[in-house]
Amino acid sequence: MRIGHGYDVHRLTEGRELILGGVKIDYPLGLLGHSDADVLLHAVSDALLGAAGLGDIGRHFPDTDPKYKGADSLKLLEIVGEKVKAAGYRVSNIDVIMIAQKPKLKDHIGKMEENIAAAVGIAPSRVNVKATTEEKLGFTGDGSGMACHAVCLLEE
Repeated sequence: MRIGHGYDVHRLTEGRELILGGVKIDYPLGLLGHSDADVLLHAVSDALLGAAGLGDIGRHFPDTDPKYKGADSLKLLEIVGEKVKAAGYRVSNIDVIMIAQKPKLKDHIGKMEENIAAAVGIAPSRVNVKATTEEKLGFTGDGSGMACHAVCLLEE
């Protein structure tokens, strides 16, 4: 068994869609990044890659490569899942904590879990997404950005 931890953070900005866990969320701000800036899926990808000893998302999908400009992070997660499988591992479970003051995410969590599970080829019951605020403290609390932690367990 191998455990992985992923963390990502992105700034909120005007003029971008907010996409979290592969779900478009109605909100006046979106996350700034080279790809679609899905902070949740980036953290999941890093957890999986780390557990498999395959580096990080930046190594596989560099923000200096124009082919990843605006990339769909759900598609990138599918590629990560294939890389993990090719390395001889299967995903046992994924646990995520999304950190954002706003918007409330509870109505979107089920779809996020389904998206992640489908992308890596596991049952949705093996994916758990939670959301929390930081009580208006720090960059997530003041609404200037969002962060996400993800952990996973891989088995040979």
